[in-house]
Amino acid sequence: MKILLINDDGIHAPGLWAAAGALRHAGDVFVVAPDREQSGVGSSLTLRAPVRARTATVDSVLTAGEEATGQVTAHVVEGTPGDCCVLALERLVGSVDLVVSGINSGSNLGWDVMVSGTVGGAVQGFVRGFPTIAISVGSVRDPKFEGAAQLLQLIAQRFADNPPTNSLFLNINVPSLPLNQISGVQVTTLGGRSYGESVREEGVAPNKRYTIARDRAISGDAQEGTDIWASKNNRISITPLHIGLGHSEQVPEIERLLSGLPDQLLSSRD
Repeated sequence: MKILLINDDGIHAPGLWAAAGALRHAGDVFVVAPDREQSGVGSSLTLRAPVRARTATVDSVLTAGEEATGQVTAHVVEGTPGDCCVLALERLVGSVDLVVSGINSGSNLGWDVMVSGTVGGAVQGFVRGFPTIAISVGSVRDPKFEGAAQLLQLIAQRFADNPPTNSLFLNINVPSLPLNQISGVQVTTLGGRSYGESVREEGVAPNKRYTIARDRAISGDAQEGTDIWASKNNRISITPLHIGLGHSEQVPEIERLLSGLPDQLLSSRD
């Protein structure tokens, strides 16, 4: 099995190497990660400047220890998680059997997937037709990756034994807890908004600076069956994603709202 592993926390992030260590039991792992922290960049790509990539040293945690099925190689990219995924699939690695993004420090729940670099980078794998997983643990401070790593190994091995017949995109959030304190695993839907932004102002005009932080917890949609609900109840949430943002149910309403407007616009040409 050939596995591409990216992240948004950067090449030195412990979660990245915890994922690599788990995935190498299912096949060869190709790490292609940013050279620095890239949280919150979503699906952004570098389009107006060259993107540099170079080989990187595999973390020493993986060069010693238990035997594994696969090998691990690494590249570091001066770009976004999306850049990493595109460069890997188009040039550095080529076609793969599975794309994994993570393991991220901090949850990616509900509408937060819209700005997540972990999820956003993985989008480039999904749109190219590869089975794709974005995975996070629910803590930024002292995150515990063991449960997420074990889950990744099990899922990758399942995919190796029974490859998915269709492209799929899974967003997985694992509580940052020992396995014996996790209360279950649940397939969920996306909740609503779980965090808001605060803005800190520094300096005086005309040299004011503003810092945006996503640090305002919002109750969000904690309805049972959502990923936010699962997180609040110490459950692992596995959420199938799709990137279609169209809202077909609103088409009739918008047609009524804009009734006659196209004719009005076209008649103004005369």
